Amino acid sequence: MQPQLDNAQINSDLMAHRTVMVIMATGLAAVVAACILQGEPWQLHWPEERLITYRTLFYALAIIIFPLTNLIRYIQIRLCQTMPGDKPAKRRYLAAVAVSMALVENIGLLGVALFLLGDGYNTLYIFTGLAALGFILYRPKPSEYLNIVEALARKDGE
Repeated sequence: MQPQLDNAQINSDLMAHRTVMVIMATGLAAVVAACILQGEPWQLHWPEERLITYRTLFYALAIIIFPLTNLIRYIQIRLCQTMPGDKPAKRRYLAAVAVSMALVENIGLLGVALFLLGDGYNTLYIFTGLAALGFILYRPKPSEYLNIVEALARKDGE
């Protein structure tokens, strides 16, 4: 028994997922805007040598977070398809989306942290851009949701 979902039903089911993404992206954008508009008095102005060390560490973390997010998301989606229980597909998928968005938002917050330690606007923009890229890459996708719905329908049909 294959579930038949039309686009309106899929969009309705994914509304909460998209809302989570928009809220997290908007929150990050608000923090970045506050840094741009009023951030200079908040900066600590650490010595350049320390900033270089932290900048290098934070870039390495950002490089690690992207594939790690992809791996965690893949594992969570597979678990959504195979875990026992009676949770509906949209609740299962919401957890995967929320975790992905939280990990991606942390990349932008690394840029905010560097900016507050005394680094320049370019670093803030780069990390914010990376976070924006992550929001696009790991957005809620109808195809992933449909795969979960189909797997759960097959499991219930057995």
